[in-house]
Parts: sequence; C-alpha cells; structure tokens
Amino acid sequence: MATQMTQELTLDLRVERFPYHQPFRISGHVFTETALLVAELSDGTYVGRGEGAGVYYLDDDIDHMLADATRVRDAIQRGATRQDLQHLLPPGGARNALDCAYWDLEAKQAGRPVWDLAGLKPPRALPSTLTLSADSAGAMAKAALAIDPEAPIKVKLTGELSDDIARVVAIRTARPHAWIGVDANQGYDIRTLAELLPVLVDTKVAQLEQPLKRGREADLDGLKRPLPFVADESAVTLADTATLVGRFDVVNIKLDKCGGLTEGLAIARQARKLGLDVMVGNMMGTSLSMAPSFVLGQLCDIVDLDGPTFLARDRVPGVEYRGGMIHCPAEIWG
Repeated sequence: MATQMTQELTLDLRVERFPYHQPFRISGHVFTETALLVAELSDGTYVGRGEGAGVYYLDDDIDHMLADATRVRDAIQRGATRQDLQHLLPPGGARNALDCAYWDLEAKQAGRPVWDLAGLKPPRALPSTLTLSADSAGAMAKAALAIDPEAPIKVKLTGELSDDIARVVAIRTARPHAWIGVDANQGYDIRTLAELLPVLVDTKVAQLEQPLKRGREADLDGLKRPLPFVADESAVTLADTATLVGRFDVVNIKLDKCGGLTEGLAIARQARKLGLDVMVGNMMGTSLSMAPSFVLGQLCDIVDLDGPTFLARDRVPGVEYRGGMIHCPAEIWG
C-alpha cells in the first residue's frame, strides 16, 4: 500500500450533472441523469481527482454527498490521510470521491500507478456487461440485438412477474448464445421469486442479482439456489460481507456503496476468503468513476462497468468499449 501523506492539502469540491441519452428504468425507479460530486485534492504540485454518484436507495444524494465532504474539508486540508478518511466519513459517495482523489494524488506523488500501489498486477482489459433498461419485452429484445454481440448482457427486471418472464424469454430468443444475467433490484418477495427461478433456469440465465429487498436476506435461508445469487443492495460495506455466506454466492462491490477503492479492495479480498465470488458494479458515473472500479475489477469474476454508455456525454479521455471488453487508458486516472 502507498505511504500516507502528512502535508497540508487543498480540496476543491464541485457538482457536475451528466444527462442520459434516454430514461433508465429499474424496479421502482426511473433515472434521467447522474449528479456527481467531483473532488480535486492538491498538494501544490500534483492534483488527484475522484467522483462520487452516491447511493439512491440510501438517500445518499448530491446534497448529502456535498455536505459530508464539506464537513471534513478542514481536516483534509490540515493533512488527514486516506486511512484517516475511513474514520472521518461513513461509506457513501462523498467518501468514494475523496478516497479516489487520495489514491490518484498518491500515485502522482510516488510516480507509480494505483494498481502498483495496491499490490496488483498490471491491468488488463476486462469483459464488461452492457445493461438493458427495463422496457417491453419486444423493445428489450430489439435492444439486445443492437448492442455489441460479444458483450455479456445484464437485464433489468421490475418485479412484475409476467412481464419479467416475457422479457427474459424474448431476450434469450433474440440472443440464444449470449451470457445473460438479470438484476431484480429488490423487486421480488420469496413467493414470486419461487415462480421466477424455473424460468431463469430454463432460459439459461447465468446469475440473479438482488432478488429480495434489503433487510429480507433471512428469507433466503434454506432456499435452494439453482443459479448464483448476487448481493448488491444487501452488500454495502465490508461489515456486510460475512452475512452473505449461505444466502448469496457473489458480492457486487460498488465504490459508491462502500466508500471508495480502499474498502472495495478489502471487500474483494475478504469475499475470497469466505468462498464468495466477486463482482464490481457502478452507480452510473463517468469514466472517472469507472477507472478506479476498473482497478478493482482486476480482482473480480464479473465486471459491470458500463455507466458511461448511458450518458449523453462522457469525460475526455474516457474508457472504451469494444469486443465485449472495457479498456481503460492510464491517463484517465491513477
């Protein structure tokens, strides 16, 4: 790990908004833009950057993120370190933006990339899912045919059982050989889940993400899982990880949930020790969000880093999607 800084720093905070090409629908929500907290941390010579999108279902919105980051500005400017940050702020978008800014600054100060500071091997391009917003079955099948034919597909469900069955069947018919995972975003209960599972097995769906509401994890006790279950909303922080064993097979790490790359790396390593597979996801940020998540992705089995594909504009330079893979140029971050 990197040597921690002790010098005084300057912190700049701002809000940036990135509209979507079109509304993005999941279970219970429709999104039209991502509001981002951007943090720039300077030692007078180098500047480290990070951004946070927050966590909508935890009420971690842009106002909350800005207030959290502003609250710790004085401590940071007096020389608080990245490790201090883990105690100064709770997990969430503000800590993510600041944590990633620290990593970026440390890399520039040391003249070494973040992946090296984190003890990882040189990064490689990664297969990344492309997500289909919830829509009619026909529209989603059409969308499945329009995306990169080599990319894994992630399908947003809504909890409307008959509609979701039609969606999955239509997409599988349109893309008979694709890797398909589905994300229920807490849309089911244990009864309707039992009706959905046979369809997912019949259509060869690779995994089911967050079927039940956060807080209802015990309902999964004793349930036979005929395909891997992925914990997303049920897995926010490192402390949640051990509670997933026996109920889920995969933990989906998002830096906005856990509060940055520092905790994200710790979750990935702890999950491995517990026998869980590891996934990295995103909260629809720009390429500045994808870059630190790409570093974490080097430790993951499943990668879902397609946030910029939904934006009407991205940062330049940005990540690239081709051949079913995400490529992250080093000059973006870290």
